[in-house]
Amino acid sequence: MLRTLGLAASGRAFARSAVASGAVPARSAALSAAAAFTPAAAAAAPSSSLTSAALRASSRRFASSSSAGASGSGSGAGAGAFGKSTGDAALWLAKATAASAVVGFAVSELVLTDERTDAMANGAASALSSLKAMAKDHLGLELPSFLEAHAFSTADDGLHPAHYPWDYRSWWTTYDHSAIRRGYQVYREICAACHSMDYIHWRNLVGVSHTEAEAKAMAAEYEYKDGPDDKGEYFMRPGKLADPMPRPYPNEEAARAANAGAYPPDLSCIVRARHGEEDYIFSLLLGYCDPPAGVTVREGLHYNPYFPGGAIGMARAIYDEVVEYEDGTPNNASQLAKDVTQYLAWASYPEHDERKKFGLKTLAITSILLGFSVWWKRFKWSYIKTRKFVYKPPKIHEV
Repeated sequence: MLRTLGLAASGRAFARSAVASGAVPARSAALSAAAAFTPAAAAAAPSSSLTSAALRASSRRFASSSSAGASGSGSGAGAGAFGKSTGDAALWLAKATAASAVVGFAVSELVLTDERTDAMANGAASALSSLKAMAKDHLGLELPSFLEAHAFSTADDGLHPAHYPWDYRSWWTTYDHSAIRRGYQVYREICAACHSMDYIHWRNLVGVSHTEAEAKAMAAEYEYKDGPDDKGEYFMRPGKLADPMPRPYPNEEAARAANAGAYPPDLSCIVRARHGEEDYIFSLLLGYCDPPAGVTVREGLHYNPYFPGGAIGMARAIYDEVVEYEDGTPNNASQLAKDVTQYLAWASYPEHDERKKFGLKTLAITSILLGFSVWWKRFKWSYIKTRKFVYKPPKIHEV
């Protein structure tokens, strides 16, 4: 019995030394010692031979658990997908990089040579051309050209306009309505001789640039064909607020005949319809200049680098002091071009001011609702978010 107790004490001392050295965790050592030296084992070992056998078995079990714990802790410290340590991972990355470089060089020099890629591209282009021809002949479809690239050409596409700081482009500003009024004056005295505005009616000016009485007076200056009357005949009458802006020409053929074959576009949505919008219109109006060396413009056309192709049928119409403003604003060419551009911008986006007002109201209301929803969420989830779960592990009784 004394020998058994002595062996148990030596087993516990050996476990403590293993835990102190860091070879195995304390729990593993305690379990190993407890498994080897239980009271049942002590009672079942009256002789020295049985006690020695139990000690040897427990020692082997403890040694195996110690080696497993040591190997597990060592492998877990540096093991990874690319090696057992950082050095192994760096070596693997260097090998992978070198192999990728060698394979890429071999493929580019031996497989994807210029001759082979050109042959493949030509074959794909011919096959696509045949497919496009078949689709057009049999189905009437025009397929896009995926293998064609078009470089930007200033001569063909026009000079890209500069970006000007228009005041109404910020979130909280609207159109300058006095500028819209001046711009309408420029359009009426200069642009209306060739360009129409079929989608702008006299009523659209009311409350924007003119009063109702002013709009009625301007509309009454023109006569519109109306009818039929009681006798079935058409007649001419003074304009009303519901009438559109008058056309300078009765039809497209008359417009082309008066402008050497060029058709002046309608200006109702010209800003929306041109790339660059206001910047393009402003630059085009002031961009007339002499053609550079080597560029010839045929008779009847005028050189403007902002117009696609460079040759435009419209002559320059904006000059200094060509329009006398009613409010005394300086009437230089830049001011005239700026005002008429803003008028055309309003014609293309008449809902601009209302859209911004509605957007600011929406942002204000949604901000309030967002704050209320955050408070409501925190209020409803507060009793769940503030709960605390405590785990108390069971105590392990050392043997």
